Formats: sequence, C-alpha cells, structure tokens
Amino acid sequence: MYPLAPYPLLHVGASISLTRFTVHWSTVIGLVALAALYEWRARTSDIGHRTSEIAITPDVRSPMSDVRRWYFYAGLTVIFFSLNGWLHDLSDYYLFSAHMVQHLVLTMLVPPLLIAGTPGWMLRPLLKNRIVTPIARALTRPKVCFATFNIVLAAWHTPPLYNLAMAHHGIHIVQHLMFMAAAVMLWWPILSPLPELPRLSYPLQMLYLFLTSIPMSIVAVYITYGGTLLYPAYASAPRIARLTPLDDQLLGALIMWIPRCLVLVGVISGIFFRWQSHR
Repeated sequence: MYPLAPYPLLHVGASISLTRFTVHWSTVIGLVALAALYEWRARTSDIGHRTSEIAITPDVRSPMSDVRRWYFYAGLTVIFFSLNGWLHDLSDYYLFSAHMVQHLVLTMLVPPLLIAGTPGWMLRPLLKNRIVTPIARALTRPKVCFATFNIVLAAWHTPPLYNLAMAHHGIHIVQHLMFMAAAVMLWWPILSPLPELPRLSYPLQMLYLFLTSIPMSIVAVYITYGGTLLYPAYASAPRIARLTPLDDQLLGALIMWIPRCLVLVGVISGIFFRWQSHR
C-alpha cells in the first residue's frame, strides 16, 4: 500500500452518494462572473455596428442569437458538472480513470461550446488595443496552438506534476485552468469567429486535428505500457468496481487515448463533408 500522507484530499470527506451533490463555490463564482461578462457584452454592443458586419461576412459575424447563447451556457453547464458533484468526487477521491473523463470533457467538449457561443463582434473591441492585437495573433497561430496544447497536456500527465496537483488543491485548480485555456487555443484554428484571427482551410483543419491526435496517443501509450503505478495518489483510495490501482490506471489511459481520438476523427469527418459541400 502507498502512504496517504502526501495526498490529504483523498481521505478527507471522500464519499460518494447519489443523493449528495458537492459544490465548490470557487467554480460557481467563476462561472457566474463569466456569464455576467458575457451578458454585459451582449447587451452593450452597438446594434448598428453588428448589422454593418453582417453585410460583410454573414457566415462568421452575426448578431447574438439564441443558438449562440445555448452553446455558451451549455459550455458553462458542462464545466459546472465536471468540477462539482459526482464526477469531481470520483476524480479527486477514487479513480484516475474518472479524472481522465473529466480532462476529456474539459478539453474536447467545453472549449468548442464556448467558442461557438461567442460571436466575433463580442471579441473584436479587444483587437483595437495595440498591445492585445499582436499577442492575440501570435497565440492563435496554428503552430503555437498545437504546441501549447500538447505540451500542457503532456507535462501535466507526467508523474511529478500530476502527483503535485493531487497533493495541493491550488495547483490542481491551476492544472484545470491551463487545460481549458490551452484547449481553447487548440480549437481556435478550427472554430475562430474572427476573420482577423482566421480559421485554417478545410484541408489544413483536417491535417491539424490528425496531427493533434499523435502526441496525445503517445502520452496514453506511455501510461498504458508503463507497467508500474505512475500515480500513487490513488493507490490507497477506496476501491470502486473492484478496480486495482493498475487496472484503474490502464482504464484511464485508454479513456485518454480512444475516446479522444474518436472525437477528433468525428470532427475531421464533419469537416470533410462540409468541405465537399462547399466545393
């Protein structure tokens, strides 16, 4: 058995109950702040300015719509249920595999919803700043987005950093924030709502997403075939579904590997058919 001392969160109030839904108010405050900022920008944007943009590029720049709002608030809702309640408790107290489900949701589902729910005119005023514009252009270059996401993902799944995050709640929060920020960058060349920070062409989008699957697969293969327990934080946690720590680690690696690749393949297929429909 591995000592629990370095991982106090694993044995403090660690219990799962379908009738108990734990809420972490720091996430609620953050999500409410995002929603308030979103609504403030939606309500204070100049209608005439937005209308003039529609005539230029109606497919990219459009006024606020119920569909966009649904996307954005769906993203916030998914964040809430990922970082609170049953998935959070399973991730933090019991299963490495549940933690990989959480990371999968935060990087593959949340960012596309948030970007799809944010119209370009809401972000455009930021580009009027001479300091922000070159930084935004640099950070949204496909090479930078690709490298940032994969480096962040790989680094946080190395045993030293992962175990550090499990031992310190503040670092764990930073880990999740970095995942989501890097994932927004990853999806930007695919879903950008701003022509000033453009999307890739359809063929390059498919290549970009295919290449993205490779580093993530390497990390998953490393965990799958490690042969030893890489993340001792879960070793002495209460066992669920009779999974041993090594079985749990293997399952987590497979979740990181297969569903993530399936998501990317699904998106690539959608891009291909959209490309064909525009030819």
